[in-house]
Amino acid sequence: MSTVCNGTKQNTKKLRFTLLSAFFNYIKNSVDPGFQNPCDNPALRKLFKGGKQGQFKILEKDVIDEIIFRTSNSRNRLMLELMARACMRVGEVLKLRAKDIEDRKAVIRDPKSGKEAEVAFLPQKVSDRLQKYISDKGIGPDDRIFPITYAAARIVVKKAGKLVGIHPWPRPVTPIFGDNSLRIQ
Repeated sequence: MSTVCNGTKQNTKKLRFTLLSAFFNYIKNSVDPGFQNPCDNPALRKLFKGGKQGQFKILEKDVIDEIIFRTSNSRNRLMLELMARACMRVGEVLKLRAKDIEDRKAVIRDPKSGKEAEVAFLPQKVSDRLQKYISDKGIGPDDRIFPITYAAARIVVKKAGKLVGIHPWPRPVTPIFGDNSLRIQ
C-alpha cells in the first residue's frame, strides 16, 4: 500500500486505504465470514488517516460589495450580484434564460438539488438591473442571459477578486450564507 501511495497527498492515501478496506469487508461479508480484514489494524488506520482540511475564510459583506462595485463590465457585475445577493451557484447563473426571470424571482431549472425547479428571490435593484440588461442586449426569452462557459465565469470571479487583492473561489451556496457566496482559497 505504501508503494502504491508513494508521492501522493494524504487525502489520496486515505481514499485508497478506505476503498481497499471496503473491498476486504465485502469479501468478509459476502464470501468468507471468517476472513480477517488486513486493513483492520489501528497502526494502518493511523498511517492512512485523512489530511487536514483547509479552512476557507468566508468573505465579509463589505468585501463582496467592494468586489461587485469595482467590476466595471455590466455582465460580470450582474453575474457577481446574482451569486452574492440571490445565493445562486455559478452554474445556476449561467443556465438562466430570459423567460426564467419573473419580476423579483429567478426560476432555476434543473438545480443541483435534484428538484425539477427552484426559485431564487432577487433584490429589487438587482432585478431591475437584470431586466434592463436583458432588454438592452435584446436577449430572447429562450436565450441564455450569460452565454459564457463555466471556466470563463471562474475567470470573471478571479479577476474581480484581484481588483481588491484577494483570491476568491466561487462556491456553491445555500440560502443560509446570503451575501457570503464567495470564499478565499
